[in-house]
Amino acid sequence: MPHDVIIVGAGPVGLMLACELRLAGTEVVVLEGRAAPPGHAPGVAVNGGVVELLEMRGLMDDCRPDGFEFPMAHFAHVWLDPGRLADRHPYNFSLPHTRLIHHLAERARALGADLRFGHRVRDLAQDADSVEVRTDGPDGERTTRGRYLVGCDGARSAVRRAAGIGFPGHEEPFHGIVADLRIDPDHVLNQHLGAKEHPAGLFAVSPVAPGTVRVLTALFGVEPPSRDGAPSPDEVRDCVRRVADVAFTGGEPLWSARWSNETRLAERYRAGRVFLAGDAAHVHFPLGGQALSTGLDDAVNLGWKLAADLAGQAPAGLLDTYATERRPVGERACRTTRAQVALLHPLTELREVFAELVTFPDVNEYLVTMVGGTDTRYRFTDDGSAHPLLGRRIPGIAAAARSVPDLAAAWASGRGVLLDMGDGPDTRFDLTGWTDRVALVRSKPLPGVDAEALLLRPDGRVCWATRGGDGDDGLAEARAAWFGGPATTD
Repeated sequence: MPHDVIIVGAGPVGLMLACELRLAGTEVVVLEGRAAPPGHAPGVAVNGGVVELLEMRGLMDDCRPDGFEFPMAHFAHVWLDPGRLADRHPYNFSLPHTRLIHHLAERARALGADLRFGHRVRDLAQDADSVEVRTDGPDGERTTRGRYLVGCDGARSAVRRAAGIGFPGHEEPFHGIVADLRIDPDHVLNQHLGAKEHPAGLFAVSPVAPGTVRVLTALFGVEPPSRDGAPSPDEVRDCVRRVADVAFTGGEPLWSARWSNETRLAERYRAGRVFLAGDAAHVHFPLGGQALSTGLDDAVNLGWKLAADLAGQAPAGLLDTYATERRPVGERACRTTRAQVALLHPLTELREVFAELVTFPDVNEYLVTMVGGTDTRYRFTDDGSAHPLLGRRIPGIAAAARSVPDLAAAWASGRGVLLDMGDGPDTRFDLTGWTDRVALVRSKPLPGVDAEALLLRPDGRVCWATRGGDGDDGLAEARAAWFGGPATTD
């Protein structure tokens, strides 16, 4: 018998998708080419959009001891003020992505996902009913069959190539390195903590553990001496000198890696029974955790839709909405990060003008929500009179997940929610036939939410709203459009 879903890639996106599918009872196997989870990763930024997702799924409490709240944000290292939006969106969080991977893997295993390391994809084939992926693993060649396959295997995705999906874009000449060093308290690198722009590129030093710093450099317009293998300690020191004119010796190298200035977007997010998510679908310059938030939103968007299809509950066209909703978001992430690179290098007077612009509240809000991954709105209708929350997550969704127990329980289970914040009778909304997919939750009005009742998809997106005067007009249509028909027994 085939698996329900094969996921290739056990990074944050693949593991998040595995958790989402297992919440719905979908059988999942995750194939990862590496022999074990990574011990090091360059990423530490977890932006507000990711915090919202982790709060919704009850994962943030597990992650919180491994990091700290980071009440700052930037656009091309021009600093913004997210504190002005603190009543609606959570702050960013600093968390090593290796620890996020650990917590997601633990949750996926606890939910019953089958995680298999050391299985590298060779090729795949599909027909009208299933997809097969051939891998090289610890026991030699193996074929795994599933009803769907999702490539979450990064920018060099073997799944994307095997599925014949193009990945157009461009890569600029760029020499980027990141390295962790164990240093003494009086080491010269401790005098350069923070991120700074220089005519040649970027230089950043940040503490990652007691006595350990992460050094990052970026040389624009320069070809790296190699594209393969970890940079040597000599290369790290040379890049720091070339970018920031800082010479140093000593320090114990713990880990290093290369990074690039590459922007690409998959031509399609789906080829038959094969889907793409995360860096397999979109890759861009790494800034402020946008790649992570875009990828995790891919996973949360796709997971419940695949599960509904496999359970026979998906309305017509539901799986098609994954690409129509998520590809424009990936395209925008590519575009906005390229805009940031243009502001980062070369240094010009434009940065000074831009720094003045961000002091305006509207500009600050626009950019904070953009880089925080909290401004996404899916266009469910072209009706200009639609409720402003339609297609969005509600303001203060992270706080609501903590403060409304029934809402937290529904979100943690991965179900949709009919949220009733009015003072009408308990029986005014009838969910008979849909209680297996939608939870009815009553609560007091939530701050900043101008609605009396909302229908929320499992990914937290509002798909119906009323301020009360219209009663439940449109609710039945929205419920059918996103959750299908009623169950035969309830």
